[in-house]
Amino acid sequence: MDVYEAVDSRRAVRAFSDRPVPREVLERVLGAAARAPSSGNLQPWHVYVVAGEPLAGLKRRATARARAGDPGDERQYPMYPAELAAPYRDRFTAAAAQRYAALGIERDDPARPAKIAALNSDGFGAPVVLFCYVDRAMGPGQWADAGMYLQTVMLLLRAEGLHSCPQVMWTMYRTTVSETVGAGDELVLLCGVSVGYARDGVPPLRTGRADLRETVTFVGG
Repeated sequence: MDVYEAVDSRRAVRAFSDRPVPREVLERVLGAAARAPSSGNLQPWHVYVVAGEPLAGLKRRATARARAGDPGDERQYPMYPAELAAPYRDRFTAAAAQRYAALGIERDDPARPAKIAALNSDGFGAPVVLFCYVDRAMGPGQWADAGMYLQTVMLLLRAEGLHSCPQVMWTMYRTTVSETVGAGDELVLLCGVSVGYARDGVPPLRTGRADLRETVTFVGG
């Protein structure tokens, strides 16, 4: 699979099969992803790979919190700006409606937030979840590095025939995650990334992207 194909086929999968992911594949992907850009070579990320019974237990505890209507832990960083203006608000609203309608959750369903949280806290059935942390002493530049690292991971997963779903939702239950992985207080949970093979029979969902002219300006040349 070439790079263009990996980029084009990468999508946030929200229906995974229970087919196990070999540890040697994950080690190969994460080892290669270490070559991602890192300003000053700080490599500010730390990843915990959770599978098997530890992941099953984490999913049970997080899902119980979600179904109970637990609003989640105090945020260490905002998921989105408090006020989203156009065109960002329009893109967000359209993608959210498309995403959860495909999962059978209608926009006007009063139980929508709890259902969405419960689906997320199960990792959409993924057999592996990667939890990416950043040292709290790091700044915006290092958070950008961590984002480039995670994109590299997700593209390499595609090269291995795997899919993924990055989930900031896990930060809502960061204390439950930290209890499972043993992350120290010096680390901030950036997100979780569910990993596995896409479940057969579930139509793929690809949210739209803005026209190139909306996001790119060529100057000279």
